[in-house]
Amino acid sequence: MKYIFVTGGVVSSLGKGLTAASLGALLEMRGLRVRIQKFDPYLNVDPGTMSPFQHGEVYVLDDGAETDLDLGHYERFTSGKLSRLNNLTSGQIYESVIQKERRGDYLGKTVQVIPHVTNEIKARIQQSGNGVDVLITEIGGTTGDIEGLPFLEAMRQFALQVGPKEALFIHVTLVPYLSAAGELKTKPTQQSVAKLREIGIQPQILVCRCDHPLGEELREKLSLFCNVPTKAVIEERNVESSIYEVPLMLQKEGMDDLVIELLGLKAPRNPKNIWVEILRRIIHPRHEVTIGVVGKYIELQDAYKSVYESITHGGIANNCRVNVVRLDAEALEARGGTTALRGLDGILVPGGFGERGIEGKIVAARYAREHGIPYYGLCLGLQVAVVAFARDVLGLRGANSTEFDPRTPHPVIDIMEEQKKVVDKGATMRLGSYECQLTPGTLAARAYGAKSVRERHRHRYEVNNAYLPQLKGAGMVVSGLNPRRNLVEIIELRGHPWYVAVQFHPEFQSKPSAAHPLFAAFVAAARKHRRTSRGHRKVRRR
Repeated sequence: MKYIFVTGGVVSSLGKGLTAASLGALLEMRGLRVRIQKFDPYLNVDPGTMSPFQHGEVYVLDDGAETDLDLGHYERFTSGKLSRLNNLTSGQIYESVIQKERRGDYLGKTVQVIPHVTNEIKARIQQSGNGVDVLITEIGGTTGDIEGLPFLEAMRQFALQVGPKEALFIHVTLVPYLSAAGELKTKPTQQSVAKLREIGIQPQILVCRCDHPLGEELREKLSLFCNVPTKAVIEERNVESSIYEVPLMLQKEGMDDLVIELLGLKAPRNPKNIWVEILRRIIHPRHEVTIGVVGKYIELQDAYKSVYESITHGGIANNCRVNVVRLDAEALEARGGTTALRGLDGILVPGGFGERGIEGKIVAARYAREHGIPYYGLCLGLQVAVVAFARDVLGLRGANSTEFDPRTPHPVIDIMEEQKKVVDKGATMRLGSYECQLTPGTLAARAYGAKSVRERHRHRYEVNNAYLPQLKGAGMVVSGLNPRRNLVEIIELRGHPWYVAVQFHPEFQSKPSAAHPLFAAFVAAARKHRRTSRGHRKVRRR
């Protein structure tokens, strides 16, 4: 097995995760088995309790692990299914070391960062690479951060132990353009690489993030001062249309060829390149729709990262450009707030926690139901749809979720029985992959083309089954159930063109090359609505 370590320098948010994912995609196209993982230096055990404003979305895996959003990139760009072994934090490391010390595993020794913490990190590398040809490890944070030093030291030791042809270091760095000087500056990259070399790590490849072309003269300068061959200075420009341009960009720079050469692998190029067709459908689509996403963290792109990407995937599947309109749920609560929903071809309400913006999400679910607009609810999006239906159609005044109103007279959404005694917040929700049995003839069953599926969950509250007879009697269809516990997984509305809401997170199982069936069906429904509504408007004009 070969090992690739991806580090970052100068500033955070450079796109190390996208670079690692894109490299993984290129190596996979050559027939190699690839797995990608993320090591995060923060002291949280996992990001499950972090605010989206702090960390973006929490990406959930099949085994229930709450992980960094970069693991979403890894799974979207490659075919591998990841596990909790593939996201390591300082919190997990120190927790494990302290537990071992308390048990007496260290036999009375003084427990230190070196070797005990670094040994724990190296053991995780060995453990998580079983069954693959190449293991890519991204180290979070920026070179020079004090909390990241044990990880870098562990990488240095590991590379020394496995040998020079077995491990490779890639450093993603910033080459900023100063408009006053009218040129790109290499000094920040030189300093970042110098910091790595102080630790004992010499990167073999430099990936240079820049917004202007990296000329030959600058490549030679970086080569000289950073001690890498000129051909190993890779330009990674800001993309124009989509993040799915990155694999082709890196391939054009010869990065995958270089990695194959440096690691001594035999993996010829694949003449079939799926990314060319994916990009063609994104840049030159045949159709176009506009979808509104109603959320409470709208100002932060990363809060709904997987949702936005899955909408794009649905567009790719339908050869359709999807214009996403981000709508603040709180703004919809004001008088006249629903004007923002006019003209949309589809409305999507994603997951979330907390009372803020809930009434605005209920407004969105109601508007879609009453105006025949395709509606797609994810997790909380299902719950607000049920609340709106109970209030409006069943006439249950004050119906709500006990999450937002513990004293509601009609708790149509209630906390699950096993969650009532939970005190700790971390990793205690209904997490991971669970079975969903589909009702034949429903929109969901047609979209999936299956009788049963497995989907990833992250929630504490569920539809209260005591209200199911009333809900069903008034036209709500339960098109998906968990067979073991009889929990509602998917709902639809009889007589509505396309109104589907799910208790799970389908955005965690969608790829640009294979859109999630429900996202593809949602975009298709939005296309149909656009055609129909335009036709109706033309008739009215006559």
